[in-house]
Amino acid sequence: MPSLCLPEGLVCGVDEAGRGPLAGPVVAAAVILDPGRPIDGLDDSKKLSARRRAALATEIRAKALAWAVAEASAGEIDRINILQASLLAMRRAVDGLAVRPERALIDGDKCPRLDCPTEAIVGGDGKIAPIAAASILAKTVRDAGMLALHAVHPVYGFDRHKGYPTAFHLQALREHGPCPAHRRSYAPVAQMTLL
Repeated sequence: MPSLCLPEGLVCGVDEAGRGPLAGPVVAAAVILDPGRPIDGLDDSKKLSARRRAALATEIRAKALAWAVAEASAGEIDRINILQASLLAMRRAVDGLAVRPERALIDGDKCPRLDCPTEAIVGGDGKIAPIAAASILAKTVRDAGMLALHAVHPVYGFDRHKGYPTAFHLQALREHGPCPAHRRSYAPVAQMTLL
């Protein structure tokens, strides 16, 4: 596996998890890696097993110069749309860093407004080490949040699909209607609300 690029200077990588699900927040992370404390095995979180993501998340927290995780709630997603909510969560994550970055590299094709230069990189979570690290933190934090949500609303099976529109989730929505964590602006949920 080719190693990912580690940019020079105080560069934070930023990524989000949870744009597609019908429930729960969108979670973003920002990470500034320490070149003196390399982390082996960083990659796009979607290419890693849950166990590997969890181990890497622990290592990222221990070795990064700075990291922060933030979210935008389902209610915020409904109010301002998922793109704006994703950018808001990213801005909150960067604002939460204990070290101010010189610039930010954002996974995707849109950048949040930040008080440092930004660059959008499509597929960045598979190319740039700090973005990969951010993707891992965002995914592990969001998944943990969905497990906690499952404990409150077990009928939806959030532990199985993390809020994505699986057949099981859609059937549970039909049977039980949406819970407070559902995104009412998303068509499958909006349709259930109208029934």
